Amino acid sequence: MTRSAAAPRRILIVRTSAIGDVVFASPLAAALRRSHPDAYIAWVVEPGIDALIEHDPAIDECIVWPKAEWLDLWRRRRWRELWCNIRAFRARLRRLRFDVALDLHGLAKSALIARMSGAARRVGLGGREGSRWLVTEVVPRGGDAARIGSEYLYLAQYLGLICDDFLPRLTLDAQAEKRALALLAARGLEPGRYAVFAAFTTRPQKHWFDDSWTALSAVVQARTGLRPVLLGGRADRDAAGRLAADTPGLVDLAGETGLGEAAAVVRHAALLIGVDTGLTHMGIAFSVPTVALFGSTRPYTITGRANARVVWLGMDCSPCGRRPTCGGAWTCMRDITPHRVIEEASAVLDVAR
Repeated sequence: MTRSAAAPRRILIVRTSAIGDVVFASPLAAALRRSHPDAYIAWVVEPGIDALIEHDPAIDECIVWPKAEWLDLWRRRRWRELWCNIRAFRARLRRLRFDVALDLHGLAKSALIARMSGAARRVGLGGREGSRWLVTEVVPRGGDAARIGSEYLYLAQYLGLICDDFLPRLTLDAQAEKRALALLAARGLEPGRYAVFAAFTTRPQKHWFDDSWTALSAVVQARTGLRPVLLGGRADRDAAGRLAADTPGLVDLAGETGLGEAAAVVRHAALLIGVDTGLTHMGIAFSVPTVALFGSTRPYTITGRANARVVWLGMDCSPCGRRPTCGGAWTCMRDITPHRVIEEASAVLDVAR
């Protein structure tokens, strides 16, 4: 690792949340392991999302940060219990004697965790919310923004890591995979004989329209023979139910899988089509033929995979991020047609053949 007198012995990665960003950051652990094969590497993550990294062979320990519990204690004004929990978490980090901590959020919360670790060298990716005062180095979010995971690759290059094949990678939990395959079998689905639809995310301006998904479902079934499978979380159940009711042949699994099982469903799909959401990015991590639909958010157009493509219309108002100017028309997504999507899907399936 450059810009340091000695190679690190114990490394802490802090990327606690956002499924998509954890997927994007996943090759960093492999790059660290290639570059420092004898180092002890740990990753701090929030509950639930730990399913994405706890079985990664490049990671020695997955440290779960109970953020929700701390916030609950704060809301209930249970100050003493909160303070005891914080001290216990800090003590656990200190016992591991990290000499390098990598803050991949660049936020106050993540920089504070890096600081709590006691690592002498603390590298922050970007620097917002005053986080720069809690780290010893700040690395800009650089690199080619058109490339998937560009900022994490830029950080890896800054650290002097071996960056061969720096693409998202995930390792499945065997038990979660077994449960997922059983769930698919119960719905009459076989591995490699279905297409995942990842239709849901946290912001409405990132969604495609129900009538577009319905039209796409019909043409996917007619042209590929694949059965569409709808994935999503518990919060997506109502929306998924409405979509499934209007879409013949669609299998609705929204809310029926944990993150590990959802990842396994993605892994065994023949095709994935989705909006800018973590499940879509998993398709690229597993090298499943993938079509990603972007509108209000800045897309990566260089996926690193021959069997993955991005549809983005590049309108003047896009990306708008969290400040849409269209009054809820979401034209950047509405003007993506099912015909365009199936043509891209056919192309990525041709690569797979």
